[in-house]
Amino acid sequence: MRHSSVTARRLAAVSVSLAVAAGAVACGPEDNDAKATSGSADAKPAKGGTLTVLNSDPQQDFDPARLYTSGGGNVPSLVFRTLTTRNREDGAEGAKVVPDLATDTGRPSRNATVWTYTLKKGLTYEDGTAITSADIKYGIERSFAAELSGGAPYLRDWLIGGADYQGPYKDGKGLDSIETPDERTIVFRLNKPEGEFPYLATQTQFAPVPKAKDKGTKYEEHPVSSGPYKVVSNENDGERLVLERNTHWSATTDAERKAYPDRIDVRSGLDPSVINQRLSSSQGADAAAVTTDTNLGPAELAKVSGDKELAERVGTGHFGYTNYIAFNPKVKPFDDPKVRQAISYAVDRSSVINAAGGSSLAEAATTYLPDQKSFGHTAYDHFPAGSSGNAAKAEELLKEAGHAKGLTVTLTHSNAKDFETSPEIATSIQDALKKAGITVKLQGLEDNDYKDKIHNAKTEPGFFLAHWGADWPSGGPFLAPIFDGRQIVENGANFNTGFLDDKSVNAEIDAINKLTDLDEAATRWGALDKKIGERALTVPLFHPVYKRLYGKDVKNIVISDWTGVLDISQVAVK
Repeated sequence: MRHSSVTARRLAAVSVSLAVAAGAVACGPEDNDAKATSGSADAKPAKGGTLTVLNSDPQQDFDPARLYTSGGGNVPSLVFRTLTTRNREDGAEGAKVVPDLATDTGRPSRNATVWTYTLKKGLTYEDGTAITSADIKYGIERSFAAELSGGAPYLRDWLIGGADYQGPYKDGKGLDSIETPDERTIVFRLNKPEGEFPYLATQTQFAPVPKAKDKGTKYEEHPVSSGPYKVVSNENDGERLVLERNTHWSATTDAERKAYPDRIDVRSGLDPSVINQRLSSSQGADAAAVTTDTNLGPAELAKVSGDKELAERVGTGHFGYTNYIAFNPKVKPFDDPKVRQAISYAVDRSSVINAAGGSSLAEAATTYLPDQKSFGHTAYDHFPAGSSGNAAKAEELLKEAGHAKGLTVTLTHSNAKDFETSPEIATSIQDALKKAGITVKLQGLEDNDYKDKIHNAKTEPGFFLAHWGADWPSGGPFLAPIFDGRQIVENGANFNTGFLDDKSVNAEIDAINKLTDLDEAATRWGALDKKIGERALTVPLFHPVYKRLYGKDVKNIVISDWTGVLDISQVAVK
């Protein structure tokens, strides 16, 4: 397995998951009151009208090969259908993988090293031509081309021959590990068991691309639609993206996307405060507007909460994401488990949550895995600190570790105002640890410098703030990158911050990856999380909660545990 390619791209995975959650694609239940009490949300949805999307970040690289999505993404999923997709339901039901272009979620054989899919009958592109298995094979193969990089790295590492393949522009022969015995059958041959392959098949790299219409790097200007909408305009690399109904899309082959609006106008490059102000006012076209990447901040949420009409237009969601303290046990004094345990006991989570914006925007965490069934969440609290920290227990452990007179350490954090790894969180930890006799010096870095420092094995500090979001709702993409010893990267982007290389942990990861029963796998991931947690290599702090406004004429609000945000494919404006 080419771990360098996996981990080098995982920085992109984190940013995309974060964009998906905090605003990808990386990585919860809706506010039921919003759906039940809003005058627009409880009205019966109907087809027609224009949905406006107000975003901060442009929808760049609108090419299925280049997008790093989870579940097919949000806006991309309107144009690109994939073999499987996320279940478009509220809460926990939305964390399930379901068929999309395929008739099922895949048929494993040979110990989950071979996966076979059959396409539904009657699938067509926007021009009415048939979608074939060869088109999906070609779409995947072009994602290996260097000029179309940016997508998920898994296929390069999982497919036999994927590590050396350079894409169809340089190697017209294609990948032998992807077979298309007929127009509706596609077979994938993997170099190791992967029971979670159905999750991977939700990524846009599995969208069909007709070879005759491929224009390389210019394909993004007008990709050929397999979904309910087609691209009619793409300005300034996704700054403004206009989609209109694909008349050749048929709901009879697509049980997931509702496709209510006739037109979708995505406008990006806007300041977050402007987006929230426009959604709040809901004037003109903004009455039928949503955002797919902008949350309410603490101050905005306080204002909204005091206005009943606005409060009814807030969607609430949970994405699989954890904010935590990371330790580097190669750096003294963090090589001593007692020191790490002492800090674990000393942390005041109430103070941390206040610094993160309050209990409406953050939920206390004592487990590394998010508090959702799909991840296999297993409740544990190995170092119970209560809500405000256990300074006495921390002092006791420090004394046992030879630091009876206290300890001075440096905490590295980002200066970005993200309410996650930012100065507010760092200061709350500094104040809590002081009560236990631990003096914390703060090292704030500009965000890019912070990321470079903590993801470099040579420069990683001993004590720093970190976060992680999963590429799909499972414990696998959450635990493996952080705790699998074989994913330690000495020269490149490293995410195994605790440098854990335990043979029993690595073996259990391999064993779980063989499971095709995802419920059984989830249980095993939860047990593994509990086992790893005893090492005190991290201190889980909180899981974020996402709060977003939507326009007063927006109906059919669906927010799943897969993305934690409003599902644009379900929205109606009439």
